[in-house]
Amino acid sequence: MRRAPLLTLLLALGTPAADARVRLGDVLPAHPWTSGEREVIVVYSHDCGDLGELWSAVLAAGLPVRAVNAEDVPAPAPAGVNVWRGPEATAFARALRVGAYPTVLLVRGGRVLNAWEGTFGGDLGLAGTR
Repeated sequence: MRRAPLLTLLLALGTPAADARVRLGDVLPAHPWTSGEREVIVVYSHDCGDLGELWSAVLAAGLPVRAVNAEDVPAPAPAGVNVWRGPEATAFARALRVGAYPTVLLVRGGRVLNAWEGTFGGDLGLAGTR
C-alpha cells in the first residue's frame, strides 16, 4: 500500500525529537509572507548537509512551502521555493527556539501544529508502519 505524500509528511512530523524546543500551538513570530490555512516551513542553515531527500518529501506534501535560511550563510533551496535570508530570518528561528537545523514545521492558521527537528537521513520514521 502506498501512502499519500501529505500523510507521509504528517506521520514524519508526528514523531518529533525528544529535545525539540519549538512549542506546539505557538503563534509564528513575525515573518514576511501571508500565512495560508496550512503550510510547511523549513528552517535550515548552511551546515545541514544534503537536504535533497527532505526537500523532496516536503514538496511532495502538496502544501505551500516556506524556506527560512537562518544563520547568515546562504544555502540553496529547490527551484521555485522562495527563501527568506538575513538577520530577520535568523531572529525568526531563534524566536521559535529551534533546537536543531533543519526544522520542519507544519503550520495551520499561523500556529505550529507539529515540529520535527534534526538531521535528516532519508528516514521519515515510518519503518514498520506499512
